[in-house]
Amino acid sequence: MDEISALAKRRGFIFQSSEIYGGIGGFFDYGPLGAILKRNVKNAWWREMVELRDDVVAFDSAIIMHPSTWIASGHVAAFHDKMVDCKNCKHRFRADHLPSLEKCPDCGMRETLTEPRDFNLMMQTSIGPMEDSASRTYLRPETAQGIFVNFKNIYQSARKKPPFGIAQIGKSFRNEITPGNFTFRTREFEQAELEYFVPNDGKDLACYEEWVAARKKWYSDYGVREERLRFYELQPEERPHYAKAGTDVEYLFPWGWGELESIAHRGTYDLDAHMALSGKDLTYFDEATKTKYTPILIESSAGMDRTTLTMLVDAYQVEAITDAESGKESSRTVLRFHPKIAPIQAGVFPLARNKPELVERARAIERGLRPHARTLYDEGNVGQLYRRQDEIGTPFCIMIDYQTLDDGSVTVRHRDSMLQDRVDAAQLREFLGERI
Repeated sequence: MDEISALAKRRGFIFQSSEIYGGIGGFFDYGPLGAILKRNVKNAWWREMVELRDDVVAFDSAIIMHPSTWIASGHVAAFHDKMVDCKNCKHRFRADHLPSLEKCPDCGMRETLTEPRDFNLMMQTSIGPMEDSASRTYLRPETAQGIFVNFKNIYQSARKKPPFGIAQIGKSFRNEITPGNFTFRTREFEQAELEYFVPNDGKDLACYEEWVAARKKWYSDYGVREERLRFYELQPEERPHYAKAGTDVEYLFPWGWGELESIAHRGTYDLDAHMALSGKDLTYFDEATKTKYTPILIESSAGMDRTTLTMLVDAYQVEAITDAESGKESSRTVLRFHPKIAPIQAGVFPLARNKPELVERARAIERGLRPHARTLYDEGNVGQLYRRQDEIGTPFCIMIDYQTLDDGSVTVRHRDSMLQDRVDAAQLREFLGERI
C-alpha cells in the first residue's frame, strides 16, 4: 500500500489535503490524473445505473438538510461509534478496532484506556449569524435521506410509478474517530446511491437479487479481479431489524477485506420514519387501482472514493521484463486500468523532440484524436515516455516517426502486452474506438 500511495502522489493521482500545513487527517485531494480517474468511475456508475435505464431518474439533494431529517433517520440517536482514550499517550481509538481494552496499542501501557463512550459521527455546523442550539444542523452523513424526503416530489414530477429508482452521487461527511488506510476511511467522501422503490406485490426479494446480480456484472465489466472481490450475504443477526436481506460488496485490499458497497432490502422503514415525524404523506397513489401504499425500498449504496481506490489497487502491478535484444532483465510498474476508466487513453509522442516536422505532425494527430478519446502529448526519451505512461495506466502509446512522414503510418504500443502495431494515422480513431 505504501508503494501505491507513493505512486499516487508522484504521478498526480491523490495528495494529502493541506499538505504544506502538515495535512489534516481523513481528507485528501485528487490531482490532475486522480480527478479524471474518479470522475470516470462516477461516470461509469452513472452510465450503468441511470443513463442506460428507463426506470431510474436523476437527483441531486442539498448537503445541509433540516435537522429533523436526522432525527427521523435515527442518526441523532444511534449514529455512534464507541471511543476510548489512552490516559498515558493521549491517543484516541475506536473501541471495536482494538484487539483488547486492557493495553494501549500505541504506547503499550496497561490499564490506561478509558471506558468506551459514544461518539456521534455527524459533523455539526450552524446556519445563520447566531451559533446556538436553534441554528445547529449537520453536514449530511449519507445522501439517501434527501431522496426519501423528496420521494413524492420526484415521482410526481417525473411521472414514475413503482418499480422505479432514484439515483444521485454526492458528498457526505462523517467525523471518523480513526480515519485511515489512505482514501478508504475518510471524513469527506462521495457516495453513489440508488434507491429503488417497488410495490408490495411479492416480487421485492426477486428485485433485490436482480440488483445484486447487476452490481456483480458492473465490477466484472470494469475488470476488477474476481478473486479479490466478494459479495457477502449478511446473516439475519447481522442485518437491521427492518431489513429482509443485505449484501456487502468487499474487496481484498493489502490490509484485508474492506467494504465498497451495500445492497439492502430496507422494507418501508425509511419512508415510514419520515412520515411519522413530519406528519406528511409519502405514500404512492396508484391511479389504476385507486389505492395508496408505501413502496418497499431496495438500496445500492457505493463509496466512490473507495471504488476509485479499488480500481487503483486492482490495476497496480510490478512485473519483471526481459529486453528481447540484450536479454537484460528489469522491472516495470504498470496500472492496468480498464480503457474506459483510464485517465489517459492514448499518449502521442514524436520520436525526436528536436525535429519540428515530427513535433508538428504529432501535435496535429493528438489534436485530431482529442475529441474522441482522452489524449496526452509528451516529448522525451522513448523508453522513459513508455514507462511514464505505464505508471499512469495509459492503454495505448502512439509514436510518430520518420516513416510517418513517408507513408502516414504510426506505431501503436499496447500497454499490457508491450506489442506494437503499425496503423495508418487516418485509421487511428477507428482503431482506438474498437479497443476502448
